[in-house]
Amino acid sequence: MSKPGVQPDIQPGQWLGMLGGGQLGRMFCHAAQSLGYKVAVLDPDPQSPAGAVAELHIQAAYDDTAGLAQLAARCKAVTTEFENVPALSLDSLARTALTRPGAHAVAVVQDRIREKAFLDSSGVRVAPYLAVEKVEDLARAADSLFPGILKVARLGYDGKGQARIASRQEAERAFHELGGKPCVLEALLPLEREISVVLARSADGTTVFYPSATNEHRDGILAVSSVDAAAADALSSQAGAAALRIAEALEYVGVLCVEFFVLQDGSLVANEIAPRPHNSGHYTMNASVASQFEQQVRATAGLPLADTGSLCSVVMLNLLGDLWFDPATAALREPDWAAVLAVPGAQLHLYGKAEARRGRKMGHINVLGGSLAQARERAAQAAAALGLPFEA
Repeated sequence: MSKPGVQPDIQPGQWLGMLGGGQLGRMFCHAAQSLGYKVAVLDPDPQSPAGAVAELHIQAAYDDTAGLAQLAARCKAVTTEFENVPALSLDSLARTALTRPGAHAVAVVQDRIREKAFLDSSGVRVAPYLAVEKVEDLARAADSLFPGILKVARLGYDGKGQARIASRQEAERAFHELGGKPCVLEALLPLEREISVVLARSADGTTVFYPSATNEHRDGILAVSSVDAAAADALSSQAGAAALRIAEALEYVGVLCVEFFVLQDGSLVANEIAPRPHNSGHYTMNASVASQFEQQVRATAGLPLADTGSLCSVVMLNLLGDLWFDPATAALREPDWAAVLAVPGAQLHLYGKAEARRGRKMGHINVLGGSLAQARERAAQAAAALGLPFEA
């Protein structure tokens, strides 16, 4: 834990800044306000979820000079809720405000090519890969990279901007279909499951870890995360050590998530870094002593980091906009929240988004249990009430 008795950089009652107005920013606002802070959000969307609950919404582009100056004049420290904020904007803010995380750390993870090279240099294992700047680069791809996944180097997320390919010819075709932009070609590996580690690191280097979550994806989007409060295994410790190596190499301050593939032989491979709170850490809002968003506030303001202990086992169900469309008629309708909330241990979090769209993240449910088996049984009940696929 951070050293007791040291005054925070920013006292409660003062302003914190947030670049980005999505749901992660909204939950940051709630956590900051519960600790007595005011939040200014910079986001171009007039209906942004975070802007709707912040004390100040600066409606401007992320690289807008006047907007950034207004944010820096109001806030002593600024954080971000997604990795595609321009690193130059963080550099600009850093002249007069604390930026947590810093521009360098965000810039590394904005580009998959740079991210893979960084992980390699940090001694963290990644899948065999090739940087593909132009289509001709695929001619020198090792045969072992096929079959593989071709991913755009920038702005890809939730399964977007990538294609599974079986051969060099398919890779060349996919490269053009992805716009001819720089990509990373990664070999497909024999996966058993995916886990993620969420940590928080303060400016003095103190780091705390949450228990790793086991993740399930559908169509490239996180669908389920589960945590067994009673489990503590060597693999989680190994993943935590690798995540710490990454955070220290980035000189990171804030909340960081590292996704890992667990291979069939039990070994770990780092997949992606998220320089922010993460969907797989949403479980902390109800099943941990302090949430990932409270940790982000504490790290941003320079407060001591909080206890990351588990209160119970939990299953997180991601809620996409598809739930708002009647499966029989495709007409919009409100899901049956009363049936969900009738399930013991079910905690509903909706993000206040004005419009439901297919594939859009609209909320999540944390389902708590005295054991993981009980949490999964209850999660199956909540999923059934919404028509979500889930196996207990």
